[in-house]
Amino acid sequence: MKILSIQSAVAYGHVGNSAAVFPLQRIGVEVLPVYTVNFSNHTGYGAWKGPLIAPEQVADVIAGIEDRGVFPEIDVVLSGYQGGVGIGDVIVDAVKRVKEANPSAIYACDPVMGNAKSGCFVAPEIPVLLRERVVPAADLITPNQFELGFLTGTDPSTLESTLESADLARAMGPRTILVTSVERPDREPDTIEMLAIDDSGAWIVTTPMLPLKANGSGDVTAALFTAHYRETGSAATALERTASSIFDLIDATHRSGQRELQLVEAQEFYAHPRMQFTAVRVR
Repeated sequence: MKILSIQSAVAYGHVGNSAAVFPLQRIGVEVLPVYTVNFSNHTGYGAWKGPLIAPEQVADVIAGIEDRGVFPEIDVVLSGYQGGVGIGDVIVDAVKRVKEANPSAIYACDPVMGNAKSGCFVAPEIPVLLRERVVPAADLITPNQFELGFLTGTDPSTLESTLESADLARAMGPRTILVTSVERPDREPDTIEMLAIDDSGAWIVTTPMLPLKANGSGDVTAALFTAHYRETGSAATALERTASSIFDLIDATHRSGQRELQLVEAQEFYAHPRMQFTAVRVR
């Protein structure tokens, strides 16, 4: 499997491609990383150094990859945080050209906009771009519960309302949706859930909630779920594998006492998920 991953990069820590590439490689995926920023660290620290990469330069890198004749071999285009409208246009154009070269390729979009605790933290034009141009071009999206509501203009909270919101998002274009950070009121205490929906049904998986805000964990989640789903075609299997790996990654990070994901130290959990969680069919 080959994945063209168009995301940010940081030197210190693990977000964007700096979070997604190594776990994908560890499960045997060939990754072609294209960077949209090259920062010293993620912006959650409040200070960072390094450049935003101009959209035309990102497009130039992608064009150089195309010149090597690789596009027919690409199975997935993956994107995450989009810092500006120009990058969105570059990604949508790359998806179009990859699919022309390989009609079986899919586009997986992590529509990063914010979260329930912080609210929306991207520029005001980004949600509009995602809703009107990017998500309709996607085959698979991986919003958290907050982002799902933002995309669809709804307020998902219960399982039923989250499924309804997911159906509205699927009507926009993507047939497969992974909803992360699902916190329904009637869940078991101190747990958190993920919900996967495709044409064959819907499944939910429940894991313990760990007391840790782990920047980059969503990027790893989107990457692993996309790869597992592309390999197996099973939303339930992809959900179980991803939940197992991500829980153990966050648990290892929490036990380390470090702020940054212990991405390398947890590598066996990607290669050999313990499969300690079961996806339950809810539709």
